[in-house]
Amino acid sequence: MVEQVVREPVDVPALRAWLVAHAVPGVDEVDTGADGSSTHRRALPDGTRLEVHLPADGPPVLRTTGGASGTQVGRRWLGLDHDPAPGVAVLADDPVLGPLVRSRPLVRVPGAPDPFEAVVNVVLGQHVSLAAGRVFAGRLAAAHPVTAEALAGLAPDALRVAVGVTGARAVTLVALARAVLDGLDLAPQPDPDARAATRAALLALPGVGPWTADLAAMRCLRDPDVFLPGDLVLRKALGGVTAREAAGLAEAWAPHRSLAVVHLWTHHALDPR
Repeated sequence: MVEQVVREPVDVPALRAWLVAHAVPGVDEVDTGADGSSTHRRALPDGTRLEVHLPADGPPVLRTTGGASGTQVGRRWLGLDHDPAPGVAVLADDPVLGPLVRSRPLVRVPGAPDPFEAVVNVVLGQHVSLAAGRVFAGRLAAAHPVTAEALAGLAPDALRVAVGVTGARAVTLVALARAVLDGLDLAPQPDPDARAATRAALLALPGVGPWTADLAAMRCLRDPDVFLPGDLVLRKALGGVTAREAAGLAEAWAPHRSLAVVHLWTHHALDPR
C-alpha cells in the first residue's frame, strides 16, 4: 500500500464522526482502538483498497493500493480536495455560524470515494434517518454489487424485495443506474455549468428531488456552495425554522454553503460539543 501522512490541518474528531455515521455495513470496516484512534477501510469497484487511520492525537494517515489515483480518491474522501480556509474567513463573523466555525475551523467537507454508490445511498436515505439509510445500503450491498452495470439490469420489484425499500425508491435506483450507463457523469466536476447540467439530469429522473440532487452535488460533484433547506437536521440545528427560512439564512453563507452544512450537521448531530 502507498502511505501518505496528511499534512493539511484536519478536525480529526469531526472527520471520525462523519466516517462512522456514514459507514455502510458490509462495505466499510471500522476498527476502534482502546486509545480512541480509529481505522476506516473500504474497497472500490475497481479493486482499489482505501484505508485511513485517525489517531487519537496526530495527523491522519491515508493508505491505498491504487497508486496516485487511489491517493487522489482517498484525499477526496477526507475532504482534502477543498481548503476550508476561505470559507472560514467568510463564515467566522456570521451571527449564526460564527461560533461553530471559530470553535472548529478545521472542519472539512468529506467527499465520496465512489460517486455512484454515494448517490445510490443518498436515494436510499430519502425520508429516513441516516441510520436507517445505512441499513438499506447494507442490504443492497449484500444482495448485489453496487455498480451501475449491476443495478441497471435489475427489475425494480426484485430490488424492492431485496432491500426493503418502496417500489418508487427501487424505480429511482434502476433509473439512476441506467442514466449513468447512458453517460450521466457523477464524478467531481470543477465547472459550475457542468455541475448545473448534471444536477438538472438528476432532477429529471423519477423520484429525485432537490435534496437528493443537491446532496449528490455536494458529496460527488464537489460543489462548494450547496445548501439543503429541506433537510430536517439542518432545520433543527437552526432552531426549528421552515425550509424557506433556512434558505434565507443560508444566503449570507454563499459561496461556502457546503461547509456551512457540514458545520451544522457536525454540531447538531455527528459530533456535538
